[in-house]
Amino acid sequence: MASRFPVSFCRCCGTAVEHRIPDDGDTRARAVCPACGTIHYENPLNVVGTVPYLGDRVLLCKRNIEPRKGLWTLPAGFMELAETTGAGAARETDEEAGADITLGPLFSLVNVPHVGQVHIFYLAQLNSDRFNPGHETMEARLFTEDEIPWDEIAFRTVKVTLQRYWQDRKAGHFGVHNIDLELPASAPAAVKA
Repeated sequence: MASRFPVSFCRCCGTAVEHRIPDDGDTRARAVCPACGTIHYENPLNVVGTVPYLGDRVLLCKRNIEPRKGLWTLPAGFMELAETTGAGAARETDEEAGADITLGPLFSLVNVPHVGQVHIFYLAQLNSDRFNPGHETMEARLFTEDEIPWDEIAFRTVKVTLQRYWQDRKAGHFGVHNIDLELPASAPAAVKA
């Protein structure tokens, strides 16, 4: 993560916060307001998306935004407040690919602790092979396993999810995959999920 303490000022009263262990028995340093006592907790962000499939093909989106503009990804994005993970995954699939889907079961949960994120992907059956990508996507296209541009996949979370998808497809049944992605020792600190 770029910063362990992105909170600089209290969201309640605007006073500059202190970064310390609170006096409430907590064991981690937090952003604490010395004026009103508010403790600001920093929690992981949830990224939700789908593995949309039609027959022996999956839908990938070519990114039209940074990070990793021009690379391929599954339709996914940050979960919004007041939505479920499934609703967020369906929304992101519609926004990024303009795809008509039937949302299926949870497929992968990928923990990415070094960037403070959890990526959650659902299986999603495509009801059509017509797409209407939004502004975040240059192109939405179906790929067989052999056609996937593996060297042009935008995020490790997507690559590992796609690898598990094809493994399960070959095995004839889909499981739920809980995956922990650690930062490779050789990677620079700026490497993202």
